[in-house]
Order: sequence, then C-alpha cells, then structure tokens
Amino acid sequence: MNTLKRLWGLGTGRFGLVIVLLVLLAAAVSLVWTPFDPAAVDARARWTDPSWPHVLGTDDSGRDIASLLLAGARTTVVVAVGAGVVASVIGIALGALGALTTRWVRESVSVLVDILIAFPVLIIAMMISAVWGGSLFVVIWSVGIGFGVNVARVTRPELRRVLHSDFVLAGRASGLSTWQNLTRHLLPNVAPVFIVQLSWGMAVAVLAEAGLSYLGFGAPVTQPSWGVLLNSLQPYIAVHPLTVVWPGLAITLTVLGLNLLGDALREAADPTLAERAPSARTHVPGVVA
Repeated sequence: MNTLKRLWGLGTGRFGLVIVLLVLLAAAVSLVWTPFDPAAVDARARWTDPSWPHVLGTDDSGRDIASLLLAGARTTVVVAVGAGVVASVIGIALGALGALTTRWVRESVSVLVDILIAFPVLIIAMMISAVWGGSLFVVIWSVGIGFGVNVARVTRPELRRVLHSDFVLAGRASGLSTWQNLTRHLLPNVAPVFIVQLSWGMAVAVLAEAGLSYLGFGAPVTQPSWGVLLNSLQPYIAVHPLTVVWPGLAITLTVLGLNLLGDALREAADPTLAERAPSARTHVPGVVA
C-alpha cells in the first residue's frame, strides 16, 4: 500500500497509470462497442476529415479510424500481457536455475543467457516466423524470449543476494525445500525488481508488435492492429498526414506510459532513489533492434 501511495505521488507514476488504464479501458470497451464496425468498408466515406460521426476521420477504404484504434487496443493488450507471461516464466525459470542449482548448472545458465541476450527481438521474431509464419504468436514468443533473458539477468543476482539472508537460512534450517524457499521467501523479496522489468518488457512488446506488424511479421492484415493500420496509411502520408498521426500517437503514448510507469515503480519500491540525481534514474529501454 505504501508503495502504491508513493507511486501515485510521483508525476511519472500518475501519468503511466493513467495511460495504462486508458489502454485497458479502450480494449475492454471495444469488446462490446465501437463507433463503427472496424472491418466495415464504405467507399463513399473514404478519407473523411475528422468530424462527426467519424471523429478521427476515415482511411482509404472508408473504415473509421477511431474504431480501428479501439479494436487495435485489444491486440496491444493481448501482446503485452502474453509477452509478459512468457517473459516471466522464462525469466524466473532461468533466474532460479542460475541462482539455486549446482555450480555447473549455474555457469551453463549464465552462458546461455549471455548467448540469448545477444539476439535482438527482431532477429528472434524472424527466426520463429520462418517456421510458423508471421502472427501474434510470433510477436508474443519473440518478445517473451528476448525479454525473458533480460529478466533472468536481473533477477539472478537478486536471488543470489536474498539466498544468503538470515530468514532464508532459517527457513532452510527449519526443513523448507528449495521450491518452498523460492515461493515463500525469494520471489516475494525480488518482486519489486521483477515487476519493474516486466513493465519495461511490456513496453518493448507494444513497440515490437507495432514494428513487426508494420513489417508483416506480426498481426495479419485482417486483424485490427496499430502497426497494421500504420502500415496501411503510410503510403498516403504526404496526402493525408493526419491519419498517420493517430496510430503513431497511440503507440508512442502507450510505450511512454509503460516506460514511465516502470521508472516510477522502481523509485516507489526503493525510496532511496529519490535522493539521487534525476539522471541516475533515467531509463532508456531496449527496443526492437
């Protein structure tokens, strides 16, 4: 509760929370209502300027851009949550193997993490798409694998640090198994670091989905997606520049909100950061490339 109060007390935390809640609300609302059918084509309404009832205008097929953005929020949430789940499983598994096992296993996991972390998310996505084809499955797994090794690299030393704490040693002496110690003591104590990494990973997932869908490796053209919409409108940027602004703005604000939320979570979980210089808290996220 104190962490949440500190988070809301930070300007970046409030901004990040508001943006994330707005995206979640848009995705939820689009499940039951959109101003128009996102897939409906109306040749008579092509390239309508922002006005009522098309408040953000229409595209080259007469589709309502506001409806496409609302429906695209669902894709964004699915990718962000799916990639977060995959990254969590991979990161925790590799982190636990690298911290709680025998020396040769720890060293092997360390080498594996170093190898995997050298592959950009885009390369991983292309490798997966070569086998299964371009889809949201590719985006979720490529971002999940790519950021999961980042989570493992950060959580492994934290797990090693907590492993030598008195309460962990006491739990081991009382007969707790390694798994029980991991779930009762180790993971709860590294949760703040893990949650911060997860928020940054979700930001990377949103950016990766947009970039990969733009390149044709992500969502299919029949599925509403901010990246697909940006790709379809890009050829007309010189004639109808405003239409490209809306999906680009949605992607930018969502990624910015998640990154600022991650920074604020880090500061709220560790109040000592408030005493440091602002430059020490600046985070530059790793993106698709």
